[in-house]
Amino acid sequence: MAGMQLTQSAAAVVERDVRGRLRTSSSKGSNRAIPITLAVLVVLTVLTFARMQYGAVDLGRAALQALADAKAMFLQPALDPPYGASHFTWETVAQSTVITLAVTVACTLLSAVVSFLLALAASENLSSPVVSNAVKAVVAVIRAIPTILWVLVFTVAIGLGSEAAVLGISLHSIAYLTKSYSESFEEIDGGVIEALRASGAGFWQTVFQAVLPGTITKLLSWTFIRFEINFTNAVAVGAFAGAGGIGFQLYQAGTRYYNLHEVGVIVYVCILVAFALELVSVRLRRRYIIND
Repeated sequence: MAGMQLTQSAAAVVERDVRGRLRTSSSKGSNRAIPITLAVLVVLTVLTFARMQYGAVDLGRAALQALADAKAMFLQPALDPPYGASHFTWETVAQSTVITLAVTVACTLLSAVVSFLLALAASENLSSPVVSNAVKAVVAVIRAIPTILWVLVFTVAIGLGSEAAVLGISLHSIAYLTKSYSESFEEIDGGVIEALRASGAGFWQTVFQAVLPGTITKLLSWTFIRFEINFTNAVAVGAFAGAGGIGFQLYQAGTRYYNLHEVGVIVYVCILVAFALELVSVRLRRRYIIND
């Protein structure tokens, strides 16, 4: 291979196939695919806007009104007059935020425990091929369906309430974390597992002596990421699932009362909580993961 020269005009990329042989493939096709795809998307977008039936809507006035609404939300947030009657208090907003955080914590803890067990069954180096493929297929189907649809399914099945939100968010979280955990388990050096098995170690001894110590930092990192995602989902499903929380207050302010100033306050609260969660997550990663 040292004597082989790859010219720039050929743009060849050397790849190894599973048989250990070498082959070359041109990168011209992949380089052209990106601009072609972007061009097609731009054309479809322009055609869609051109063929939309706007009716009697004045786009100019609609754009100005949208800017005015954005100004009321983000530049004039308030829960008290002079911008209209107050429908919420700071105590109500605080209590709703705590409810949303409680739902987030419950979903994350439940999904982390269940996902750890399922990931052991889904890992190719810890389970049989039949069980591994079956678990991966099931969680792939669950993961393909958006969280909001799972919450709707449980809402129809068991009724409105925080239970439906917790079950719907947790189910999707389980599918997400099972894939993440199992991939982390499969990255473990197979020689370590084989050495423990050869010495007579059982399944759970192998898990707690090799698998868990070797992947704990990755598991914590994936769990932190999912915790942040679950908070966003808890806010989104708080209204229509009847789970309450800050999402329900946001729905009330924007749809029932149409008070954009109160919407702005709630949006800023959600942003601050999300920022605080990210800050805590970063600090925990630096302390327990990076410096581990």
